[in-house]
Amino acid sequence: MTRRSTLVAQLRALGVAPGDVLMTHASLRRVGKIEGGAAGLIQAQREAVGPEGTLLMVLSALDDVPFDPLRTPVPVEDMGVLAEVFRTTPGVEVNDHPAARFGALGPRAASLLWPSPLHDYYGPGSVLERLVEANGKVLRLGADPDTITLTHLAEHLATLPRKARVRRRYEVAGQGEVSIQCLDDSDGIAQWEGGDYFPEIWLDYRAARRAHVGRVGNCTAELLGARDFLDHAVQWLERARWVEAGG
Repeated sequence: MTRRSTLVAQLRALGVAPGDVLMTHASLRRVGKIEGGAAGLIQAQREAVGPEGTLLMVLSALDDVPFDPLRTPVPVEDMGVLAEVFRTTPGVEVNDHPAARFGALGPRAASLLWPSPLHDYYGPGSVLERLVEANGKVLRLGADPDTITLTHLAEHLATLPRKARVRRRYEVAGQGEVSIQCLDDSDGIAQWEGGDYFPEIWLDYRAARRAHVGRVGNCTAELLGARDFLDHAVQWLERARWVEAGG
């Protein structure tokens, strides 16, 4: 079992610093047994960023229930147990977007979470853009290679001939059905000749040695600058060969 003090030391060695705005993607199974479980990992991150730092996580929501930002559970099969534990951690604030619910903990929580555009919720004016503007960092703790949500902002910013759009409907408690238009963040904004481009963007970034890599618990962890990754992702998307976009 990894002690919380050890986790803090490992996070600091990786490059997490006091005052950071830190967005986390994690697999608890790969991190391994830690003191205090998921809550202990959250506390270790809080200690690593200090009282001036802020933690941020994607919470998403279950699709088959009326959305209530404060009560709807996280779909742990897709988002992981840590996200649900974070949602219920005292002091965590959440935004009220049924398709792009985030949680944040720390002095910059409110400024990160609000306002959140109803349409194109991962694009300009979004939580993701404010993460970049805050010189935030993304922490990956054994997460799958297709889980960097910041890539969605790159999809909005990249210049392509055509981008696939969708309209989705959500049941929101107290409001009824809400219709939202956005880029296709499920199947991709265009068809790439290699298939799923999300993991490829991350693997290309990591291969360029632009991420800080180290050990946290039992997993290989990576820390990347949000702005640096975003720039890399935009460039990757603009030079990729697209089947439908004619790249």
